[in-house]
Amino acid sequence: MTEHPPVLERFLRYVAIDTQSSETSETYPSTAKQKNLGRLLVEELHALGVADAAMDEHGYVIGTVESNVDIDVPTIGLIAHVDTSPEVSGENVKPQFHANYDGKKIVLNADYTLTPEQSPALLDHIGDTVITTDGSTLLGADDKAGVAEIMTLVERLRDNSSISHGKIRIAFTVDEEVGTGTKFFDVAAFGATYAYTVDGESPGEVENETFCADAATVSFKGVNVHPGYAKNKLINAAKAAARFVTLLPQDQSPETTEGKAGYLHPVSMKGTVEEAQIKLILRDFDEEPLRAYRDLLETIAGDVREAYPGVHVDLAYEENYRNMRFVLKDHPEVIDVALDAVRRAGLKPILNSIRGGTDGAMLSYRGLPTPNLFAGGHLFHSRFEWVAVEAMEAALRTLEELVQVWVERARKPQ
Repeated sequence: MTEHPPVLERFLRYVAIDTQSSETSETYPSTAKQKNLGRLLVEELHALGVADAAMDEHGYVIGTVESNVDIDVPTIGLIAHVDTSPEVSGENVKPQFHANYDGKKIVLNADYTLTPEQSPALLDHIGDTVITTDGSTLLGADDKAGVAEIMTLVERLRDNSSISHGKIRIAFTVDEEVGTGTKFFDVAAFGATYAYTVDGESPGEVENETFCADAATVSFKGVNVHPGYAKNKLINAAKAAARFVTLLPQDQSPETTEGKAGYLHPVSMKGTVEEAQIKLILRDFDEEPLRAYRDLLETIAGDVREAYPGVHVDLAYEENYRNMRFVLKDHPEVIDVALDAVRRAGLKPILNSIRGGTDGAMLSYRGLPTPNLFAGGHLFHSRFEWVAVEAMEAALRTLEELVQVWVERARKPQ
């Protein structure tokens, strides 16, 4: 039997536990099964010497790796989430190994094939061992790769006292995939000066930006009358909702934008003749475009009212999160250390933006500056998700360097 490196052995153990979160649940965490992995992590942390490791009533696993140096070093948090996306099943994951990857397509099963055209990052891992699933589930690299990397770092720090580090706070969160990963997270009790989520993609990437995010709900009320006697009486809310969607700009959608371009995205629709509803998400890296999106939705609502006299169209908005760059720009040291750690791990540092959000965005606005580090996975939330073993090992090297860079900076005279 082939012996796996520790980070891979942990990863395989964690993906075997279904931790899919739910967007429709009213509990916290949204699924009790997330705590199954949390309980295992507490046991493993205790075995690694993290005596205070515990899981609270919300499902957060928190622990401390005490400093091994005699100088003051900022307390650093390392954070990953245990849940997987509600969009694709995370149950009965069957990892498939593709050793010495040759740059060609990977057949997952008779219906699904992973290609470099779908995921160009595959070509950065020619010769590496790529892990996929059999196409029936997602893999869970988002974010069990990050969990495995942090846990393996804890083991290395225990076993190698030559790796100097200050106090490290470990946190494994729940429900990140449904946008509530930090809902009950106690930043003050966590006690870190800075933190890093380990939840990104390609080796070398450090992410200091997220989208600004709002949600919009558009409600339509019509009048339902027997269709045989409906002339000049029936007002069809479902048709009004359909018109609303067709008026959304096609060049400002997720499927037509990339880089720093934002978008308007209808994520769900439901309705009848009498009542209908559309939920949308609004995304951009700055706040002004979000205000413009709101104005556009109001304009579209006016068009619908004109096209369907008598229909009531109401819009409601909710602020979700804001770009963490607005906070991190005032704490350049937290990014500088990460980029330095990437270099020292033998990688090219890449400062990137996330076309999405992270726990780090929420935490940054609550007083804990938290950029995002790569974990190695790709094509998250899909049955095509994959990760290279070498990418996870690169993330582990980066974390080792990260904790040492903070010590070295503390030793330098100010």
